[in-house]
Amino acid sequence: MRSIIACLVTAIVTLSALPARAADEPDLIFKRSTVFKWLTPNDKLATYGLDDPQVEGVACHFTVPERGGLKGWIGVAEEVSDISLACRQIGPIRFKAKFEQGEDVFRQRRSLFFKKMQIVRGCDTKRNVLVYMVYSDRIIEGSPKNSTSSVPVMPWGGQGDVQKCADWVEK
Repeated sequence: MRSIIACLVTAIVTLSALPARAADEPDLIFKRSTVFKWLTPNDKLATYGLDDPQVEGVACHFTVPERGGLKGWIGVAEEVSDISLACRQIGPIRFKAKFEQGEDVFRQRRSLFFKKMQIVRGCDTKRNVLVYMVYSDRIIEGSPKNSTSSVPVMPWGGQGDVQKCADWVEK
């Protein structure tokens, strides 16, 4: 029985330590210190950018707090769930594949184990608008803190054709 429990604990720790992500790593745009620390890194706000991996022509930017101090320095601090999000059309929108409502666009661990931040995508079929939401969760208890951003699917430049996101949602 002890060996089974030891195996389960080892599997959970191993799986929790793996990076959780749907898109490529985001690009760091900039960081700003928010709390000064004497001998260890400062607490910061970091702003990142990423392209939607399944929808060409859409980019999202999000800002997350990053803990400094000794725990942040060695990578064991649990990050808070205050995350902001803005997504915009940056070119002609082209869907690469069908997607599910609430599908992951990006995932990132926010603690050594069990807590992660997720950016998910959906489609408001009535209005032809892509809707992105960022939130964090844990296995035991998540956070109600979230942020939402909408991207209307619009013509770009002289392009007259506009795809309908409803045609790309898996039913």
